[in-house]
Amino acid sequence: MFFCWRFDSESERKGKRHWLWRIGARWAANAGALWVASLAIPGFDLDGWEAVLAAAGIFTAVNLVIWPVAMALSLPLQCLTLGAFTWVVNAGMLALSAWIAGQLGVGFSIDGAAAAFVGALLVGVVSFFFERMLR
Repeated sequence: MFFCWRFDSESERKGKRHWLWRIGARWAANAGALWVASLAIPGFDLDGWEAVLAAAGIFTAVNLVIWPVAMALSLPLQCLTLGAFTWVVNAGMLALSAWIAGQLGVGFSIDGAAAAFVGALLVGVVSFFFERMLR
């Protein structure tokens, strides 16, 4: 039987590199944003730079996998609140990331809903500016 090996074209390789670059940029932006939030918000705790990097990886993975599903499921509430429910979804993603980090033994914790909501707002704004600087 004859097998034909498929070689990636140059444009496909560039597309893959671009995708990896964007994930890396999001991870770095999230790391910076989580670090800033841990400095500014009481109850938003990260234990060292290792915890910042690990928490940023967890938060990036949660945002890549779970956030689109949560946004789709909350679409009626998004419409009702004119998009303000996005803040609740983002706080939930941050709290979920902290819970996963706690299960994995990473030094990342959020004490209470107020810290999660303020953290979601600050992390969103700071990561937006970090991502713009990395592009």
